[in-house]
Amino acid sequence: MKRRRFIYYTATGLLASGITSEVKAQTNVRKPKVSTAETVKPQNKPGEGLLIQWLGHTCFLLTGGGQRVLVNPFRAIGCTAGYKLPQVEADLVLISSQLWDEGAAENLPGNPKVLFEPGVYEIGNFKLQGISMFHDRVGGKRFGINVAWKWTQAGISIVHLGGAAAPVELEQKILLGSPDVAFIPVGGGPKAYSPEEAKQAMGILSPKIMIPTQFLTGAADKAKCDLVPVDNFLKLAQGMNIKSIDGDKLLVKKQDLPSKGTLIRVFSDKGLLKEGDDR
Repeated sequence: MKRRRFIYYTATGLLASGITSEVKAQTNVRKPKVSTAETVKPQNKPGEGLLIQWLGHTCFLLTGGGQRVLVNPFRAIGCTAGYKLPQVEADLVLISSQLWDEGAAENLPGNPKVLFEPGVYEIGNFKLQGISMFHDRVGGKRFGINVAWKWTQAGISIVHLGGAAAPVELEQKILLGSPDVAFIPVGGGPKAYSPEEAKQAMGILSPKIMIPTQFLTGAADKAKCDLVPVDNFLKLAQGMNIKSIDGDKLLVKKQDLPSKGTLIRVFSDKGLLKEGDDR
């Protein structure tokens, strides 16, 4: 069976030096079997919940099930210019693309493992899948491939679409499934869903909780950011269960998920901006 080598590296540059160890990941998405000598922290009980912390743009820290998963750390530039850098400790870092606003994993504290390529991975008893999607509307000719990540943590199934701009195709829908929580970009521009496209993707995935990402906030250098505010998406979702989170954290428990329908939860950038930034 065809295998692809995956590099573990420290936070000294996304594709630079600092290689510490390696695992093998199968491209066969149905039977993931990866050998590894790494020890993974034991899983907690699902009832303890999943803590979701927004760090700006498409960057989130998810804590639960004995794991800390950081998705899409960034450099402060353009749409992320006014955010504090996501310098948080994590066990695993997931990267959707190597653009600076979605894939700047250098100088992170600790020694996290970093995944940045599509494939199926199993590290101990922790399983993840990276699924290829185009990062633009012209077959990847401008911004290449975006990796959507799928995994289960603390009993909660999660899909993070990264910076997807291309529609969710049938094959991708089969792989992504209908997650408990879906992170979907909504701000438009050339490399993220427009509000209308985001609403369509949400309808295809039918998550129990949808969290909008990659939209215009007070952190943006507006001369270099082509996103629109999250309100443009929320207007299209009128009549749905929408709630603004006063802060950057949300605790999700399996028993609290709705039996039908989708909840939309919107984070505030309050507390995420650099001190003294008045954008």
